Amino acid sequence: MTAGDFEHDVTILGGCGRVGLPLGISLAECGLRVALVDTNAEAVADVQAGRMPFREADADGPLSRCVTEGRIWATEDPSAIAGARTVIVVIGTPVDDHLNPSPDTVLNVIAGVRDHMRAGQLLVLRSTIYPGVTRLVERLVEELSVDVAFCPERIAEGQAMFELRDLPQIVGARTPDAMRRARELFSLLTDEIVELTPEEAELAKLFTNAWRYIKFAAANQFFMIANGYGLDFGRIRDALAYRYPRAADMPKAGFAAGPCLLKDTMQLAAFNNNNFTLGHVSMMINEGLPLYVISEVEKRFDFNEATVGLLGMAFKGGSDDIRDSLSYKLKRILKLKARDVLCTDPYVTVDPTLRPLEEVLEQADLLVIGAPHAEYAE
Repeated sequence: MTAGDFEHDVTILGGCGRVGLPLGISLAECGLRVALVDTNAEAVADVQAGRMPFREADADGPLSRCVTEGRIWATEDPSAIAGARTVIVVIGTPVDDHLNPSPDTVLNVIAGVRDHMRAGQLLVLRSTIYPGVTRLVERLVEELSVDVAFCPERIAEGQAMFELRDLPQIVGARTPDAMRRARELFSLLTDEIVELTPEEAELAKLFTNAWRYIKFAAANQFFMIANGYGLDFGRIRDALAYRYPRAADMPKAGFAAGPCLLKDTMQLAAFNNNNFTLGHVSMMINEGLPLYVISEVEKRFDFNEATVGLLGMAFKGGSDDIRDSLSYKLKRILKLKARDVLCTDPYVTVDPTLRPLEEVLEQADLLVIGAPHAEYAE
């Protein structure tokens, strides 16, 4: 792929984040010249210095190498959009305090940079969006003669550098040109491309995250049932899954959180006129797990005079990401019950209230593991 009359190959809007940056590094490693546009000045400075602004396996070396060789750079200036043959947007659709989706967010972002876009560009929507947003974006840029595709990201945090090349890429496009160009782009990363309409691709992304959320809820409900009878769900799960493929995908019990699973489940419910019983029940189970844990612990310990140590504040083990972490919900509940709550995490760097692990272990009367980091295994 050559830049032709464009200055570089790709600009990623939101490019210094957990979705955009691994993608940008991977494309740069394929030989493309990639600009990363982001409003986070600190993250931009880190990338420009060849440093990862967050924890991601096997990304540090490739980023440093690509920055040194001039194949990737970061900026806060959205004018970098104008120089790119392909513009990738990784700003997803958030939900409000009532879990209602805000589809205007993506449209407002694209409308804000529309003046930087040029005829002949390919615009790729990458993060999760509310169904129908791709069509609205197509209308928004129709007069610019820009091709539009929705190609949902499918990575798990911490595995992005591997999964971007290992997993098939879904490409959703309405026109043959947009489909061809999106296929060519992502074929640089993987040989397997799955073609869908934009609407099918939008639902494929939501179905994927909702399915995972429902599976976690089932495991958490099983855990509560077993625990209510004084039985060990972990032993039961290991036994039923042993050399039995039909049960091998049953998750372990634990907090099901993060920036996607609950949000996308609620987006799917809103899209279907709030007729998504499995999704709503899953939310009640998963979001209720911190309360269940505390209620069970209260049967054995008096919180009133106890200092509780909470180990792990990220939303999952091995991560430094605290977005929508249920550990913080657990902390809020404990603050109302315990004498004091001390929190620690070996990876999280954005919470100044965290204490060193040794201090928490020394002062706490009771320990609760919020995120199953490997450091807590013993």
